[in-house]
Amino acid sequence: MTFTELPLRGAFTIDLNVFSDDRGWFARTYCKEEFSKLNIEQEWVQMNHSFTKHKGTIRGMHFQFPPYSEVKMIRCISGMVYDIIVDIRKDSLTFLQYTGVELSSADRRMIYIPQGFAHGFQALSDNAELIYHHSQLYAPKAEGGLLYNDPAIGIEWPSTVTEMSERDKNHPLINLETFKGI
Repeated sequence: MTFTELPLRGAFTIDLNVFSDDRGWFARTYCKEEFSKLNIEQEWVQMNHSFTKHKGTIRGMHFQFPPYSEVKMIRCISGMVYDIIVDIRKDSLTFLQYTGVELSSADRRMIYIPQGFAHGFQALSDNAELIYHHSQLYAPKAEGGLLYNDPAIGIEWPSTVTEMSERDKNHPLINLETFKGI
């Protein structure tokens, strides 16, 4: 695996080392030893699989409040998405900044997202599927979200928005005087 740090401290893309032969290919998607070299030692306690039917659909921007803040590692296994993370760590130099990464089944790239980030994505193809690793169990009472088009963040989505859940459409705008992050 090749880890490349993103502009937001602690977040990485992970490119898999693929071994191919006449039968197909093989790649390791997690190795405790390789992650520990970056001081990443959390345990994965939940894995989820999402399917997004239509290109242009946005899911997010989701996070969990402490003490349920979670680390995520995400990989696209079918189709293509534009994955976005927003730094909401209150003491971070990049507070409320975001970065985006294309993930696709073709490139087999993953994104590692540390605690203190909101996460979402836009499907860049029909029938996009993601696998998520989580360091915390889902805690409905601890969930939070940011509005996908909040001007305080200024996310530039690559495509016209076609679909979104009612919940994601109705996250509140950030009040810069009161929003202190997590």
